Amino acid sequence: MICGMEISGQQRDELQALLKSNEYDGSVSSRAQIVLWHAEGCPKTEIAAALKTTRPTVDKWIKRYQDEGIEGLVNRTSPGGPRQIPDRIRARILALTKATPPKELGISHWTTLEMRKYVKRTENVSVSQAWVAKLWRDHNLKPQRQGTFKISKDPDFEEGSRHRQFIPEPTRG
Repeated sequence: MICGMEISGQQRDELQALLKSNEYDGSVSSRAQIVLWHAEGCPKTEIAAALKTTRPTVDKWIKRYQDEGIEGLVNRTSPGGPRQIPDRIRARILALTKATPPKELGISHWTTLEMRKYVKRTENVSVSQAWVAKLWRDHNLKPQRQGTFKISKDPDFEEGSRHRQFIPEPTRG
């Protein structure tokens, strides 16, 4: 029973399905686990300790389940502070990362330091190198590994490459 309310077999199945679902983040799974353990008679303080949360959090999710069922667990996002960096700056950094840096910077690819300095200078917004690196990781961007071909500055490069031949190494037998 959950505070005087029984869980049906179907409700139990739905909650257990949330534990294994890849559709939601881990917070939804934790919420379902709270309700299941409480339905099994586990004390709220033990549930809180097992999930490394607080007793008020356990109470909150049990109440939301009572009031709204599964929807009360699923349609809630974890709180978290508002974004400190505006979306337009995030989009600008992502676009810049995919493009060749401006010639006046004298660099062949973006680094977190150069991006930080450029955004501060052009957008008057401060971002940290760590924040830029995380943004790149989150979007699987690796500007230092973008396939670019660089022309040699050696004046004899082209002439020398015409006369080179591939000579295989002798085989040892």
